[in-house]
Amino acid sequence: MKNKRNAGVLRRVMGYVTPYKKLLFGSFAGAVLSVPLALAGPVFIGRAIDAIVGTGNVNFTGVWQNLLLLGLTAGIAAFLHWVLQVCTRKISVLVAQEMRQQAFNRINAAPLKRIDTTPHGDLVSRLVNDADAVAEGLLQGLSQLIPGVLTILTTLVMMLVLDVSIALVVIIITPLSILFARFVVRRTGRLFTKQSQAQGAMSAFVGEMVTNQNLLRTFGAEAVSEAEFDENNQQYFNANFKATVYSSIINPGTRFINAVVYAAAGTFGAVIAIGGGITVGGVSAFLAYANQYTKPFNEISAVTTQLQSAVAGAKRLFEVMDWEPEQPDAKNALAPTSCKGAVEAKAVNFAYNPGRPLIQNFTTAAKPGQRIALVGPTGCGKTTIINLLMRFYEVDSGIIKVDDNPITGIQRSALRSLYGMVLQETWLKWATVHENIAYGRPNATREQVVEAAKAAYAHSFIKRLPKGYNTIIETGGGNLSAGQKQLLCIARIMLAKPDMLILDEATSSIDTRTEMLIQKALEKLMQGHTSFIVAHRLSTIQHADIILMMNAGKIVEQGTHPQLLAQNGYYARLYNSQFSIEE
Repeated sequence: MKNKRNAGVLRRVMGYVTPYKKLLFGSFAGAVLSVPLALAGPVFIGRAIDAIVGTGNVNFTGVWQNLLLLGLTAGIAAFLHWVLQVCTRKISVLVAQEMRQQAFNRINAAPLKRIDTTPHGDLVSRLVNDADAVAEGLLQGLSQLIPGVLTILTTLVMMLVLDVSIALVVIIITPLSILFARFVVRRTGRLFTKQSQAQGAMSAFVGEMVTNQNLLRTFGAEAVSEAEFDENNQQYFNANFKATVYSSIINPGTRFINAVVYAAAGTFGAVIAIGGGITVGGVSAFLAYANQYTKPFNEISAVTTQLQSAVAGAKRLFEVMDWEPEQPDAKNALAPTSCKGAVEAKAVNFAYNPGRPLIQNFTTAAKPGQRIALVGPTGCGKTTIINLLMRFYEVDSGIIKVDDNPITGIQRSALRSLYGMVLQETWLKWATVHENIAYGRPNATREQVVEAAKAAYAHSFIKRLPKGYNTIIETGGGNLSAGQKQLLCIARIMLAKPDMLILDEATSSIDTRTEMLIQKALEKLMQGHTSFIVAHRLSTIQHADIILMMNAGKIVEQGTHPQLLAQNGYYARLYNSQFSIEE
């Protein structure tokens, strides 16, 4: 069953190879033409030896003619082998590129739930390391298997022509090499799969630790991190070592068997030569062919090791490529470029895991321009509601509408373009300050970017950067403070000017003075725009039109700030406790 699965994986990989017919023809032609030319060498060498009859009796014309033909055929064979290598290298790189591209596209098309539950470092390892393993396996397979098989067939024919009896000795012993290689290969496949898995786990762990170095050092967790790394490193070492050791048995084993073949052919050939059945030059040519005949078995055994690694890598890539994509938008789905901002949710239910409901019977309505605040303890479902509004997750039951249109009838890209999001966790890419602010509007002019930065009170600190708006921001904004990163994210939303806003603790990383300025900027931005505000500090949402007090995925109270205080319920207790703490 396992061999059938591996064969299916190889067939699927070869499906990516077949479109490159011209390159395949070039590699096949290079192999078909170069192998016979390279194998003509022993014939010319044998003839040159036979032209040396004895002391003072040398046919120099015959010697030089055969040496000239040897050099000519060797030169042409070398050129054709170069053509073979170029074509196979290009095929392997193009196939890996195509597979990597398809896997990346599938990640972009997959539901966020799938991505959130997969270690990101492991995904990186699949797209980089596993794709490289497939490329290397294809390169070795195409460049070694085709010439190897042709070499075996051609040398077999030449040996039969030279002497049938010696050739039969070689043919009888050689299958031992094949059987030995097959025996080892069957037992190394699972080891290479474990090696790829361990490599993915290692990449995931390293990515997580490097990304969170500040937090790691803040809690003095270096020793714990090193211990966990040692454990992952040891597991990767064990998997890598076992796969390498077991697979490395193939080459010396087949070499030993091939040496036996060579010795048997030489001994038997010498006996026949003494009896006059073959010339000394013929024996020399035969031994050269016997060596050429057994050599591909060594190379093919090495290729099978690389192919095992390629199959393991291809499996992991295909796992990603086979992810179920998000349900496509309906054929008649709307694609609005703007909206009034009326949002309604009716009896919405949602669970991350079946049987463990989170959002239960969530019902609310926001009129155009209203501000809806979501408050409640950690884990009550506030951010989940935002994900449902944006269709990052699909509701299990119930309905959400925008301007009386169910969001399932709106194209996802169009729906998401109606919202502007400023999250508690900032995201900046490796690019200039200008490019990061203009991320949602790549064609924005410098003047528009500067205007948005000024509105977000980010212009002054940007001007103090080494190159101003042309300063490169490191990955994750490592060369900026947390507050500066948040300001740039707010400037980004200022530039986009969406019809609706989602603010998830947007000012949590900003000092009190800057927060006051940002609140003024956001106040101006929210004028006339429906806004959903997730807040822990209740002092920031006192002027919201509707406050939804949530607990365990349910709305337990809703109303304005004065109304909820008057109810003296959940909200009032939470507000009074925060007020006392702040005092």
